[in-house]
Amino acid sequence: MPSKIEFPFSDDEALPTIPITLSHAGFSVCANALLDTGSAVNLLPYDIGLQLGAIWEEQTVRLPLAGNLARVEARGVFVYVQIGNLEPVRLAFAWAQSSQVPLILGQTNL
Repeated sequence: MPSKIEFPFSDDEALPTIPITLSHAGFSVCANALLDTGSAVNLLPYDIGLQLGAIWEEQTVRLPLAGNLARVEARGVFVYVQIGNLEPVRLAFAWAQSSQVPLILGQTNL
């Protein structure tokens, strides 16, 4: 049976977050992500995408967002995510053209 792994969740903000490391195009960013199993997609704020070296104009897959983010344009981007000492995994994100959105780990894992 595999050993139990615990992760340091933080409830300093209104919602609990987990520290992760994002990597893309040779850049890495450490951030706190909201684990939202009710969200259909992973969501990446615009400023974090820029810090990861992503170029908005090169992301050609447009993704519609819903709810209060329906008016925010989003494009698909693949990013490696590492939690704790686990191996990084490649996840698809809706990269929102707004820095006023939370970094969300949702249900989509392509």
